[in-house]
Amino acid sequence: MLRELWRSNAGKAGIILLALLLIGSVYVLLTYPLDFGTRLWSNPAAWADNPKAAPPAWTNLFRQEPRVEHRVFQAREPEVIETAAGPVSTYRFPLAYPYAEPPTFLAITLGEVTYARRPPLISVSLRRPDGRTVRLYRHVPPAPRPGEEPPFRRYHETPLRVQLSTEAATIAAVREFLEAEFGVQVSERELLEQADRALFGAPVEEDAGLRFVPLRGEYEVVVQVSFADEGDRLGLVRFVVGGAVFGLMGTDAIGRDLAQGLLFGLPVALVIGLAAATLSTAVGASLGMLSGYAGGRTDLLIQRLADIVSNVPLLPLLIFLLFIIGPHLFLVIFILVAFSWPGLTILVRSMVLGMRSGQLLEAIQSLGASRRRILFRHILPQIAPYVLAQLIFTVPSAILAEAGISFLGLGDPSIPTWGQILEHGFRTGGVYVGYWWWVVPPGLLIALTGLAFMLLAQGLEPVINPRLRRGP
Repeated sequence: MLRELWRSNAGKAGIILLALLLIGSVYVLLTYPLDFGTRLWSNPAAWADNPKAAPPAWTNLFRQEPRVEHRVFQAREPEVIETAAGPVSTYRFPLAYPYAEPPTFLAITLGEVTYARRPPLISVSLRRPDGRTVRLYRHVPPAPRPGEEPPFRRYHETPLRVQLSTEAATIAAVREFLEAEFGVQVSERELLEQADRALFGAPVEEDAGLRFVPLRGEYEVVVQVSFADEGDRLGLVRFVVGGAVFGLMGTDAIGRDLAQGLLFGLPVALVIGLAAATLSTAVGASLGMLSGYAGGRTDLLIQRLADIVSNVPLLPLLIFLLFIIGPHLFLVIFILVAFSWPGLTILVRSMVLGMRSGQLLEAIQSLGASRRRILFRHILPQIAPYVLAQLIFTVPSAILAEAGISFLGLGDPSIPTWGQILEHGFRTGGVYVGYWWWVVPPGLLIALTGLAFMLLAQGLEPVINPRLRRGP
């Protein structure tokens, strides 16, 4: 069977695609936490440092003027430590900025502050290509509380995150910087929506008002921490320059990295497809063999049950049960298995009826072989290629069924799937405003996964029908 599969071009393509899908699934299982859906994907705070609805970074290759790429700088140890008038730690983040537009936002995160007597003073500054330096932010962690014993720990469980672009202290510092360096007077209200333009540009006064000309070149973010004692420390500094493009697959409306969601949905799709297809095929093939070989009342009971189940509308029933019981992935798989076996049962029964009247089975029965031995040693091997092909055909159907359920908003919210990503894109209007990176990739992945199993089924045709086999 494997030899015939590999001899055809369709079989080779199917095996290669399936191998790539399995490799991606193994990577996800080894690197992603099992509670990725509840702890990260459904938690907006985990994506706060990402831009909202940003296209992939590789789209800059097709632009004459590239858009700002998202940058994240993080350090846990200072670059310079001075001890002249007290311990002073300095963190430096060089930033090359060749863009003609400002960042979408600036943010800084401070964590794991520990001090013995007095809280440290944390100062954040931006050095511009024109040699000027503007102070962005100053912060002193909370002082010791009454009854609290040293060492005092701040921002260990929940780091402090500050959105500098809208921080009142940053806006005031930018206003003072413009007045002192350029002699430009502008109100903080006017700066509220263009603070980033002021930081990454030079002011020009025109008849229409104040305008900021983009200032390209080498910037540097400097974070200085003045401690009172030698043992004091700051364990986490993260500075974010929000971009207009992000990563491999962009972000959605709340800043979630779509590449991570699409990759996590890969093993989920394969588990749904393989589990539902394997179980429904096993049930259908077993009942079909039993019905065709046993005959009589057993055959009549199984066939009438298959007729009833095959005429039950699956999608409305699935929607009803998910609405009543709740959206659970295992419930989806169970319903797909419970209502997907009748077609295979009817086909396998007809095949077994033809075998039962053959001379081979009559000879085996005359030798005293048991019913179980006849079913699994003599009938099953003859129908196995056909059953296997039906199993492969059922996998993409199960994946599409789950995607359709998730697209209707009834998917399991604790496990991100490709259908859920599509549904969120349509529900929030992303498809109507041109956010193609939010809709096209999950659709392509669903189609690619289905194509892999379709190619495998096509490659198995010579096994099912020996007349299609090629010569040696």
